Amino acid sequence: MSAPPSGGGAPIENRRQLIEYFAAGSKPRAAWRMGTEHEKFGFHAATLKPLAYDGPAGIRALLEGLTRFGWQPVSEGGNVIALKRKGANITLEPGGQLELSGDLLSTLHETADENEEHIREVKAVAEPLGLGFLGMGFAPEWTRDDIHWMPKGRYKIMREYMPKKGKLGLDMMLRTCTVQTNLDFESEADMVKKFRVSLALQPLATALFAMSPFKEGKDTGFKSYRSHIWTDTDPDRCGMLPFVFEEGFGFERYADYMLDVPMYFVYRDGQYIDASGQDFKDFLKGKLAARPGELPTVNDWADHVTTAFPEVRLKRYLEMRGADSGPLPALNALPALWVGLLYDQSALDAAWDLVRDWTIEEHDFLRAQTPKTGLATPFRGRPLVAWGREVVAIARAGLKARRQLDAQGNDETRYLAPLERAADSGLAPADELLAQWQGAWKGSFAPLFRDYAY
Repeated sequence: MSAPPSGGGAPIENRRQLIEYFAAGSKPRAAWRMGTEHEKFGFHAATLKPLAYDGPAGIRALLEGLTRFGWQPVSEGGNVIALKRKGANITLEPGGQLELSGDLLSTLHETADENEEHIREVKAVAEPLGLGFLGMGFAPEWTRDDIHWMPKGRYKIMREYMPKKGKLGLDMMLRTCTVQTNLDFESEADMVKKFRVSLALQPLATALFAMSPFKEGKDTGFKSYRSHIWTDTDPDRCGMLPFVFEEGFGFERYADYMLDVPMYFVYRDGQYIDASGQDFKDFLKGKLAARPGELPTVNDWADHVTTAFPEVRLKRYLEMRGADSGPLPALNALPALWVGLLYDQSALDAAWDLVRDWTIEEHDFLRAQTPKTGLATPFRGRPLVAWGREVVAIARAGLKARRQLDAQGNDETRYLAPLERAADSGLAPADELLAQWQGAWKGSFAPLFRDYAY
């Protein structure tokens, strides 16, 4: 999640400003960029236990250590809770998961370099402290009680509110990690097409990247337990958004959706004020119980937009949210998939042709079933992996057409390698983990932390 907001901003005087907030994200094709975010679990190498915030080998010490690479600390309540450098941020998820929110970059080669640099810097600080980091969708052994909460005001509000709306919201906060990519659009029509294609294909991304089959030392029966958790987190702000596929969808309809999402907080003078469950529409009328007589600013709206968690999220760009975190090749493969599908017009058209007649019932089926059965999920008479081969091929063609070469003359298609292996074999990372856990690892998770740590 993001670092603390800045507060302030222009006052909202009419509903049109809410819509214009999204429309302002439109950019000419030459200005399109990509931003990649990934989360990872920190652990003590000697015990394989999660990290606390304080202490000589805690999260605070790690963040302070990273400042030697030019990262600037961001504090809240006297605690360093984020770092910033140029256009990138390092932030903390509620259970101490460390997240890189990358800079806006032009090519996947730059993204790969950024991810490698980040992991190299984290390891340089973490290893002398006896710490390691692991990328996967759900913590394989830890219980909720094992996890230490991070000292962020936003998370205190969410911690108290989540159990009122679903059974698994606290698990989402404490024990999950994801990789996301954020992509631009040229116009409202371009946003709509990209939103529809990417929303339809999020379950396939979930299957290809599935890497969370374990919970508290046991096989959950899910390939992506992380993805399943979102189905029982908060129905007001999660899910597949069927209205995206309806005629007339655009910036205004998404603004209407966000107005129906209950609030979490208002940020004022460095403090998060609890507004959980309250109505942003009341805020627009000066009748918000948390701030009576006060009208919201555009920054309040921007903050509110971050409190919805659908499978694809609209800000001033589109966020792809369906994938488990994983090893470094997976962190590069996720943006490669979506850039290949969405940033070349022929690829976008081909992907739309593939999904355009899928029904809302089929979208819902895939969202509910894919976390459990992954690439083996039956869909329209064939397993989902067969659809995956088509989609990855479209993405490859899209990347090929971009003609973005690195210094060695390689194009961006090489970053699709993990997905091509999964599509060819029918095996996602979760399948490989399960096979090793049931075989050579003999039910132990120590080899997982050893072999899959960054």
